[in-house]
Amino acid sequence: MTQSRWLRRVGLLVALAAVYFIAGKLGLGLAFVNASATPVWPCTGIALAAFVLLGYDVWPAILASSFLVNITTAGTVATAVGIAVGNTLEGVAGAYLVNRFARGRRAFDRPQDVFAFTVLAAIVSTTVGATVGVTTLAFTGLARWAEYGAIWWTWWLGDTVGNLVVAPALLLWAAAPRLRWNRAQWIEAGALLLWVVVVGFTVFGGLFPSRVKNYPLEFLCFPFLIWAAFRFAQREAATAVVVLSGIAIWGTLHGFGPFVRATRNESLLLLQAFMGVTSVMTLALAALVAERSQVEERLRQLAVSDPLTGLANYRQLTYALDAEIKRYQRTERPFAVVLLDMDGLKKINDSHGHLVGSLALCRVAETLFGSCRAMDTAARFGGDEFAVVLPETDDAAAWHVARRVAERVARDGEKPPLSVSVGVAVYPRDGDSLETLLSAADRSLYDSKARRRAKAGVH
Repeated sequence: MTQSRWLRRVGLLVALAAVYFIAGKLGLGLAFVNASATPVWPCTGIALAAFVLLGYDVWPAILASSFLVNITTAGTVATAVGIAVGNTLEGVAGAYLVNRFARGRRAFDRPQDVFAFTVLAAIVSTTVGATVGVTTLAFTGLARWAEYGAIWWTWWLGDTVGNLVVAPALLLWAAAPRLRWNRAQWIEAGALLLWVVVVGFTVFGGLFPSRVKNYPLEFLCFPFLIWAAFRFAQREAATAVVVLSGIAIWGTLHGFGPFVRATRNESLLLLQAFMGVTSVMTLALAALVAERSQVEERLRQLAVSDPLTGLANYRQLTYALDAEIKRYQRTERPFAVVLLDMDGLKKINDSHGHLVGSLALCRVAETLFGSCRAMDTAARFGGDEFAVVLPETDDAAAWHVARRVAERVARDGEKPPLSVSVGVAVYPRDGDSLETLLSAADRSLYDSKARRRAKAGVH
């Protein structure tokens, strides 16, 4: 087993190195200001995602692949080693800062974490690779000191946008690799992808119906990125940015789009600055939408659940009863309501304190959770009263459930010992409305409680 895990780890490192090498060769193919400095460097995002997802011990794969990319492109062994060390340290530093201050893999869950990721991983840590790399080139004579600033700016911006565009997509897809969409969502996702591609080629690919192919139409991209952020999630928004970025780079290199300038390097620098800002805004908006959805879900849960026990509250109970009454009108299948009253809660509170009393209520709730079907609704009916709605259940089955719950409460093994009294009502036999049904269950409960007291008095 240990050997198998070791082999899988080695295979993972080899695959990582291969992906990094291929991406690096593609990136250095766009190095115009210096053979080792490119404004398009996806490897930074790959390395950052690898360190965050797989741990810092993947550094040999990053170091080796970075060395191979540079030694097979331009420079000497010394420059390739220096650049590889800088790229590796940059990735380690970025991952440490993200893990320490931006919640690591969850860096895109909240807008504040997105901005922390931007500052720490995209702006701060990337200065390491750019500074070490350009300084190495200058000391070895492969770059003139007079060009240090221009080369450094190109190098840093390429690394920055790699972290802003590539790393988020990798981290988000690794966190949620499965697509749990229904048919309508698949259709909408396909439409979104199609429109991103169409708009991307219209703005950056020369499809705009005019002889002039450099109109400043980049604003047309934003509605579709907003669409991704609002209708899907951070993962899809990051993917839309990656697709748009790829189209924009291709089009800009072919002379199309609003960022085409006198030189290719200048054109790509402007484009990358635009894509970096676009990515940050899109990810922050997607995080804000997701955070709002989570807050709304928590509020919805609070509105229908009891805050102490986690069971449904009275409002949700009445909703479930109303739904079952309407179901009966369609199917004529009866349902039952079980009421449970915890015996001696006041005595427990007086003898052991209200905290123990609250824990006692939670013990009953846990028993209900473990005794109910997925289709049943268990609720806290009042202070020490509980109710269970049992769809498609007759009188005998309902009493069986009620007695089973009572037995499990009495045998839960915790102190102080608990007991519950139970009552059952069946719709429509015992009541043809919500109020009459609950009243019938309440009478049944007190009849049961009276019988227990009478039996206890006899003994």
